[in-house]
Amino acid sequence: MAGRRDWTRETLGAGVRDGDRRALARAITLVENGDPLAYGVVADLYPSTGHAYAVGITGPPGVGKSSLISALVRHVRAQETTVGVVSVDPSSPFSKGALLGDRIRLSDHFLDPGVFIRSMGTRGHLGGLAEATLQALLVLDAAGKDVVFLETVGAGQSEVEVIGIADTVVLVLMPGSGDSVQALKAGIMEIPDVIAINKMDHPAARTMLNEVRSILALDRDSDWRPPIILTEATRGEGVPELWEKIAAHRAHLEESGQLDERRRNNLAGEVFAVASARAKTHLENAVSDDPELRRLLDEVQRRELDPLTAVREILEKVFHIDSGTR
Repeated sequence: MAGRRDWTRETLGAGVRDGDRRALARAITLVENGDPLAYGVVADLYPSTGHAYAVGITGPPGVGKSSLISALVRHVRAQETTVGVVSVDPSSPFSKGALLGDRIRLSDHFLDPGVFIRSMGTRGHLGGLAEATLQALLVLDAAGKDVVFLETVGAGQSEVEVIGIADTVVLVLMPGSGDSVQALKAGIMEIPDVIAINKMDHPAARTMLNEVRSILALDRDSDWRPPIILTEATRGEGVPELWEKIAAHRAHLEESGQLDERRRNNLAGEVFAVASARAKTHLENAVSDDPELRRLLDEVQRRELDPLTAVREILEKVFHIDSGTR
């Protein structure tokens, strides 16, 4: 097997296709670091993708997402299903790696050759988390994983983009995580496909279930009603039922022809998200490096030039876009 420094585009692609763990680890590290080699490898692997089922697991910090994923992995592995886990942690100011490293909760599965787990931080590269996560998902997909869990911490913009590539989105709540319920009620949070209320022994679990159910009842137009499952991840309770509902959602998407449509929309959305992030970075760098463009901003800040005129001039100079008078 190629040594750490000897990977080429061809050997890395072949290693990923064979499901070789070292090749997988290397490819995802290159993806995270925005290494040019990663682009070539993913481009070669892309025609072999589209088989893995991506399940996004989101929810506020501390509700037990990692424990729940660990229990789900144990459950699906008993059915001989191969699994990838990408745990996304956007808040790592110190090491620029993932804050919690590879999640302790998931350590039970490290020795299982049918499971590949990776935690990722933002690393500050162009395109950010959305790009790195999409590329990592494609690598795991090409490696033949049947299911890939995408875990995000929190519910900021980058997490929304990460979750945007999932086939089924699971929102994990726990009694006491009232902000998420308020966000659902206010329509700020996208309605997930399945909801898990973890720590079912909590005295307020049933109350929360009823509250979430009443919010979902307001949406009468959807042809899929998100089921709500009570779970206790550390004991594995409710986990088979949760997986059943995820599988039911997948069947619903497949039978109605929505899975292909959802994936097409997700991929198009991802292309725009990554392109926008790159364009924004390019724009910021161009403005900071160009005295003339900086002057435009200064004039706006001094109220000598209106913002939209500045926008027009910046777009013309940086992207050669004539945005007319708008």
